[in-house]
Amino acid sequence: MCGRFAVTTDPALLAEKIKAIDEATSLDRTGSNSTVSNSTASDSTAPNYNVAPTTTVATVVKRHDEPDDESTRRVRLMRWGLVPPWAKTGEGGAPDTKKGPLLINARSDKVTSSPAFRTSAKSKRCLVPMDGWYEWRGEKGAKTPFFMYAGDGEPLFMAGLWSTWRPQGAPKDAPPLLSCTIITTDAAGPLADIHDRMPLTISATDWDRWLDPDAPIDEGLLRGHGDLDRIEVREVSRLVNSVRNNGPDLIAPVEPEARAEQGTLL
Repeated sequence: MCGRFAVTTDPALLAEKIKAIDEATSLDRTGSNSTVSNSTASDSTAPNYNVAPTTTVATVVKRHDEPDDESTRRVRLMRWGLVPPWAKTGEGGAPDTKKGPLLINARSDKVTSSPAFRTSAKSKRCLVPMDGWYEWRGEKGAKTPFFMYAGDGEPLFMAGLWSTWRPQGAPKDAPPLLSCTIITTDAAGPLADIHDRMPLTISATDWDRWLDPDAPIDEGLLRGHGDLDRIEVREVSRLVNSVRNNGPDLIAPVEPEARAEQGTLL
């Protein structure tokens, strides 16, 4: 699974790097990020070494401005934890997510059949960029955290799905809540020694094929492991166990003395 990750690339710089329209750090003419408050948007553009569910994160999508024009890449802010369009409205006009699981992950073998994901799988696929993600190994109460990251220092792009949601009774032109989930697959290689699941990576050559809103989902990409050869693993501090902790020390390799204290060996 993927329940915590790190991302340090500013969305505006990301958009420039991947030749996308930046809809994350400034309002475009569609008002696409008008559902995000100024403070939330500011928090979402700052480096975050301990991204937890319900955090607002930067994503990459491809959309049309007009029905007949060519779709273009866009960087958008979304809530991590997909809210299906049919989710009920809770107190204060927010989505009621208390009665079901928090949809932060979607299994690759179920995205086209699960009622929660199949509509998004048809035309609302996204990428979730990150520096890397965390997993834990060991017995409950004494688990050791590991950080999976790209050895070349470049971001990893994880396959995701996204959705739009509006409160019951809201006007049709009211800005929706955008939310996303990260697709997971069977872990492979040395990653399987840490956890049996991992995020589904999409390599740069396949980004547009994955994001294309006018094409059906590519089943081959769902069965692949994209950038597996770029991923490395290192043990990190148990500071990451608390979502209150943040900073580059969370992804730093554990020193031998600390590793002995954590009682683990790589």
